[in-house]
Amino acid sequence: EMLQEIARDHSVVVVEHDEEMMRAADHLIEIGPGAGVYGGELLYEGRPEDCPALEGRTASTGAYLSGAETLKKSAKTLVSDASFIVIKEASHHNLQGVTARIPAGLLTCVTGVSGSGKSTLVNDILAKTAARKLNRSKDIPGAHKGIDGLEAFERVVRVSQEPIGQSPRSNPATYTKLFDVIRDLYAKVPLSRARGYKAGRFSFNARGGRCERCQGQGAIKLDMLFMSDAYVECPSCGGRRYNRETLEARFAGANIAEALDMSVDEARGHFKNVPRIMEKLDTLEEVGLGYLKLGQAANTLSGGEAQRLKLSLELSKRNNGRSLYILDEPTTGLHFEDVRKLLEVLQRLVDQGNSVVVIEHNLDVIKVADHILDLGPGGGVRGGEVVAEGTPEQVVQVSASFTGQYLAPMLARAHAAA
Repeated sequence: EMLQEIARDHSVVVVEHDEEMMRAADHLIEIGPGAGVYGGELLYEGRPEDCPALEGRTASTGAYLSGAETLKKSAKTLVSDASFIVIKEASHHNLQGVTARIPAGLLTCVTGVSGSGKSTLVNDILAKTAARKLNRSKDIPGAHKGIDGLEAFERVVRVSQEPIGQSPRSNPATYTKLFDVIRDLYAKVPLSRARGYKAGRFSFNARGGRCERCQGQGAIKLDMLFMSDAYVECPSCGGRRYNRETLEARFAGANIAEALDMSVDEARGHFKNVPRIMEKLDTLEEVGLGYLKLGQAANTLSGGEAQRLKLSLELSKRNNGRSLYILDEPTTGLHFEDVRKLLEVLQRLVDQGNSVVVIEHNLDVIKVADHILDLGPGGGVRGGEVVAEGTPEQVVQVSASFTGQYLAPMLARAHAAA
C-alpha cells in the first residue's frame, strides 16, 4: 500500500521475488532463463497476469504465477516420534514465559508476524544455548529456565546468508575445499613433475606460482577512504592470478586459471574422470549452483548463493544424523525455483536424521513443513506466546493464528490439485 501511494506521483522500481508484490505490480520484467552464464536475457515485460509460462522453461516466473508450476513437498510429511527439544519458560524480550516444543528429526518452521518473538526464541535462546552446550561457544543466551533434548545432538549449525568472505581470495572452490583437490591434481601432471611443482605452486595465496603484482588476487584493490574498497583487474596477469610459468601446466588442456574460470557444470565435464573432484562438484550441482564459476570472488556472491554454498559443504560431510540446523528466513531474496532447490537440500538433511529449524514467513515453505511453531498473535507486547503448533493441517484449524488464516487457502488448493 505504501509503494502504491508513492507510485501515484513517482516511478517505483523494485527487485522482488515475493508473489504478492509481483501480482500487485503494474509492470513486470523477467530476466533469465537461468542464473549466471545461463541468464542475462529479457524473457518478458508487461502485465503480471499476462506473464507466460514459457514452454520448456518450467522454472519461469510465469509458470509459478499461473499455477502451472507449484512448490510441492518432495517427501511425505513426517510425524514426530515424541523426541522433542523443549525450551522451558522463555522470557527474553517479549516472550511471555513460553515453553516451546520442537520435534527432533523433522523440518520445523517457526512462524508469526514481525516482532512476535521468533528470532528471540530461536536465535537468542535455542541457537546460543545449543552453541554453548555443543560447540563450546561463549554466547550468552536470553532468559529461560532451560532446554531439554540437546543431549541427542553432537553439534548445532547456523546457516545464514552472510558472505563466505569479503575479498577475491575466497571463492566457491576454496570454501568447499575443492581447490585443495584440484591443486593436488595439477601437481601430478607431467610438466609439474618435470619442474618439481608441488601443490603449493598452484595456490594464489602463496609466493611461487602466483602473480606478485596483485599477490594472487587477480585484481588491484583501490582504497576509497570512507567508501567501500574497489577492485580493478590486475594489468600484469589480466585477472588470471598466476604467473606465466604456472599457467603452462595443464590438465586435459586447461591450465589452473582456466579451471577456476569454469562453471560447476563445465567442470563436471572436464573433471569427469576424477572421483574426488566430482563428489564435490555433484554436491554443488545438487544445491542449484551449477552455473557458479569455481573461482568467482566471494564478495560478488548473493546471500542466497552463499547460503547454498554452506549447505553444499554440509552435505559433502559424513553425516551421522545428529546435527541441529538453524536457518533464519533462508528464502529472503530467492525466486520460486531457488526456494524449490533449497527445500530439496533441507529435506536431504532431514532424511539423514538431522533436525532443521527454520524461521520463515514464506508460505510455500511453511506449507511443506513437518511441524509448525506459530508465535504471536501480534508483534511486540501483543506477541510472545505460542498461538498454534503441529502440522500445517492442524495449524489452519486455530482461528487465532494469522499464519493459519493465510495458510488455509494454500493447503486447500494443494489438496484439490492432489
